[in-house]
Amino acid sequence: MAQPAPQAHPVPQHVFQAQSQLAAALAQSEGQSFDLLKAPWADVEKAVVKLLGGAFQVNRQEHQALALGVAGAFAARMTAEHQAFWFPNRDSPEGATLGFPEAIIMLSPFGAVMDALGQGKLGRLEELAADIRRSLGQVRFGGANPGAALGQPKLAPADYQRLFDPGFLQFVVLDPNKTKTTLETKPDVLARDVKEALGRTQPPLPPEAKQQFEGQIVTSLQRLEATKSLADQVERAPRLAELLAHMVATVGGTGCAPEEFWHEIVLPLLFIGVPQNFPPLDEDEVQAFQQGAEPLALFVDVVPHMQPAPEEGLLGAFEMTEIGLAHPAFARVGALRLIQINPERIKPLLEQFDPDKTADAVRRFTKYVAEKAGKPTEETPQGKEMLQAAMMLLADLKRAGTTVQGGQLCLRRLTEAEAASEQALALVRRALQGGRIILTS
Repeated sequence: MAQPAPQAHPVPQHVFQAQSQLAAALAQSEGQSFDLLKAPWADVEKAVVKLLGGAFQVNRQEHQALALGVAGAFAARMTAEHQAFWFPNRDSPEGATLGFPEAIIMLSPFGAVMDALGQGKLGRLEELAADIRRSLGQVRFGGANPGAALGQPKLAPADYQRLFDPGFLQFVVLDPNKTKTTLETKPDVLARDVKEALGRTQPPLPPEAKQQFEGQIVTSLQRLEATKSLADQVERAPRLAELLAHMVATVGGTGCAPEEFWHEIVLPLLFIGVPQNFPPLDEDEVQAFQQGAEPLALFVDVVPHMQPAPEEGLLGAFEMTEIGLAHPAFARVGALRLIQINPERIKPLLEQFDPDKTADAVRRFTKYVAEKAGKPTEETPQGKEMLQAAMMLLADLKRAGTTVQGGQLCLRRLTEAEAASEQALALVRRALQGGRIILTS
């Protein structure tokens, strides 16, 4: 009996479309079908150069579209050879990155193709493929530790997303003077201060957590040039600079939650306020409730905002003009995970926010929609947990946005794994901000 074909890994729609359009353009240009998945890269380069009409120009949109099509083909080759898969990654220019099941290897096909086309050497993709092949071969055959890979579970897209996709958000308030001092301090001084703080956390960090922080923070700082400030090297270590600013300068903030929860539930509740009446429901909305839709989700979808929110922009709550830098050095970082927010738009909403009144409005709406649907109200554990979490986050944001004077309200992006370690990081942050620490350059 023939074995079933392995299930295809989902390709981001825009990558799939770019690859399909490139294949069609090459077929027309070459006068015959062109196999992007098997043709030597030298042949692909010759054919693509015809479509480019000359040298690759990184700022031309049509050239970027061709590069994205080539990236799709490169990713497909990696999938065929190594069972590589796409996983969502907001840091990546294409919104997704390629991962490999047998070892933690991340690859941005679009970035690799852009670099290769920019150098006029698409053959570099074969060199990159050979490097990946060699690395995976060392894992498969154990390298210095024969049999190490045997019995190890294979990595899945969810594992990569948890580790590398900054899909969680929290609001933090930074002391601008501490931010400036931290980023303008030399890395060897910061490394010493962090290492000392790791040794005096209360309660003490578990040995494995302490070792992890030393490896991720102290060792990374020690690899930077000791004669230059952290700000002067921000391009080399943007995540490290953002993390140090958070560790030393954060004086208030919220808990962490998925970006979608902030965008679709938490911040809409702030703009909706406490309505006394609810709009008429259409048939689809009533039917959604009858079929088990959470009342809270219907509430934020159906009830109009009492205060206007930006139609576009960040999280549907902030105009792009309300976004800034926590420190001028971050202007040299491409994908920021720590951005300053102008709080003026939401400050009056936060001052008016009352968790009890907001929760009561949601309960009144639930009763209202239940009457229209002819269905008894039943609070589900999921709905109760969602409402409690939203109220807690908004209460945190109210404290952060209205009670800390002179601070910078910032939005911090972090991965699920980073969010899970935030409680341990808070212990280090308290120790680092204690009276014994004096940062000097």
